[in-house]
Amino acid sequence: MEHIHCLIIGSGPAGYTAAIYAARAGLKPVLYQGQEPGGQLMLTTEVENFPGYPQGVQGPQMMADLEAQAKRFGTDIRTGFVTAVDLSEGNKVAIIDEKHKVNADTIIISTGASAKWLGLPSEKRLRESGGGVSSCAVCDGFFHRKKRVVIVGAGDSACEEAAYLANICEKVYMIVRKDEMRASKIMQARVKNKENIEILYNSQIEEVIGKEFVESVKIRNDKNNTSVVLENISGFFVAIGHTPNTQIFKDFLEMDEQGYLITEKGTSRTNIEGVFACGDVQDKIYRQAITAAGSGCMAALDAERYLAEKEASVLV
Repeated sequence: MEHIHCLIIGSGPAGYTAAIYAARAGLKPVLYQGQEPGGQLMLTTEVENFPGYPQGVQGPQMMADLEAQAKRFGTDIRTGFVTAVDLSEGNKVAIIDEKHKVNADTIIISTGASAKWLGLPSEKRLRESGGGVSSCAVCDGFFHRKKRVVIVGAGDSACEEAAYLANICEKVYMIVRKDEMRASKIMQARVKNKENIEILYNSQIEEVIGKEFVESVKIRNDKNNTSVVLENISGFFVAIGHTPNTQIFKDFLEMDEQGYLITEKGTSRTNIEGVFACGDVQDKIYRQAITAAGSGCMAALDAERYLAEKEASVLV
């Protein structure tokens, strides 16, 4: 079994930032990139709201820059997927690709959360090509300012994103599957009071239409079984939730009802000593690259202090 000081599970802004700080602190971190090296930003075209890129940057390029910076300080970045962990009775063991075992003094979890999608072929095609399909209004809404957009969802997050879009877009169509929203009353009131938000109840998306970019959206009203095409649409946003990538930790770490890891307030510490969490895997509120990077810094500093305290206690 391989023994290391600091194991980082997952990449993306949180994982790479944790690696940069851990490497500079002499922790000799080993980072496994996981199933989606670079995380959700690998599916993003232009990123304009991350500090340090005044002209904006392509998501994959930003991840390549962060990876290169982590490597510069000596991070051992590996291709591989952590398929299981053993965090029982003081163990910190990870199994890579169901065969290689790693025993770590500290573990930093940055496995992120995956956006839920409708599963339409047209949605997938335009999302992967950067054609105007997104799961983050705060990230990509700016590209559709003074234009018409569609957002799908009925919860608090969908309402929050719809209200955000309404402040910068000409028109926002909000598609709700049932005859009412499941969002809190105050969030429902927020969208209903926006004059440029039109809520379409009992509706589902049939197709996102567009060759290279979103051009229109076809929806079906389940109540009267009729279809209509919303024309001149620039952006299509899906806000039906995220799934945190925490399945392998469920037997050991505390999570909320949605599966997000619970960390001690103001820190990255989990309920198990020496195990830390950062990024979207423990953040269901902000979910931004910059907040993920900040929490990655916290996790590395927390891991460094944890190891220093352990070493000091042995010397005493």
